[in-house]
Amino acid sequence: MFRDDLLEGRKILITGGGTGLGKSMGRRYLELGAELVICGRREAVLQETTAEFDAAHPGKTGWYACDIRDAQAVEEMIAAVWQDGPLDVLVNNAAGNFIAKSETLSPRAVDAVLGIVLHGSAYATLACGRRWIEAGRPASVLSIVTTYAWTGSPYVLPSAMAKAGVLAMTRSLAAEWGKYGIRLNAIAPGPFPTQGAWERLVPDKAFEEAWLKRIPLGRVGEHRELADLAVYLVAPGAGYMTGEVVTIDGGEWLKGAAQFALMENLSEEAWAAMRPKKG
Repeated sequence: MFRDDLLEGRKILITGGGTGLGKSMGRRYLELGAELVICGRREAVLQETTAEFDAAHPGKTGWYACDIRDAQAVEEMIAAVWQDGPLDVLVNNAAGNFIAKSETLSPRAVDAVLGIVLHGSAYATLACGRRWIEAGRPASVLSIVTTYAWTGSPYVLPSAMAKAGVLAMTRSLAAEWGKYGIRLNAIAPGPFPTQGAWERLVPDKAFEEAWLKRIPLGRVGEHRELADLAVYLVAPGAGYMTGEVVTIDGGEWLKGAAQFALMENLSEEAWAAMRPKKG
């Protein structure tokens, strides 16, 4: 679909880039000529992913261990990245989510998700934006949201709140920063299975089968499909596109809003089995 040098000369930072969708997007960006930086909290994971990428694209990937919930840590990371040359693209991908009845949520549980998804995305975007504006440098921000950013969804309240905030940030800054040549767009994925997250969000096979019945195309997404969309939105060909959110979910939200509404059918035993284990 894309020429091999489409992203040649572009430097891209992906938060949460060591695993899951972030890793898949990073791999695709490298294939198309980009220079890549990934960050996350787990140093060993970042090193492993960087080694994997270097095997195919030597010397094209850098990494930083960073907890994006910490504004000062984000600022220090962005400053360090800039020392080796400015970024052209920021991908706000880092996320946290879990299933819970909203009345059982503790303040710490709410803060954990908002800290990563909303605050972390804002910290990274503003840190990059200040530098781009000061340098008069056009750039692009891509954020991963979700369809329940605009519909809401039961049982994932902190995530719905956070993703709605990221979408509002995307649209607000698209209008404010367009005069600087800075574009901001978002992707709202449906179910794209990833190790770890899928296990937390899909409690059993019966639930997975019920979920698939809600999707008109009758299947989950493939990472390459989302990665190609992530390429398009930061590539020159999308240069007139800003403030938009593109849904890639096989038609799921059109068929029935509130992605996790099916959770109302879970038994108390199933809810108990999903609670985080202590120790």
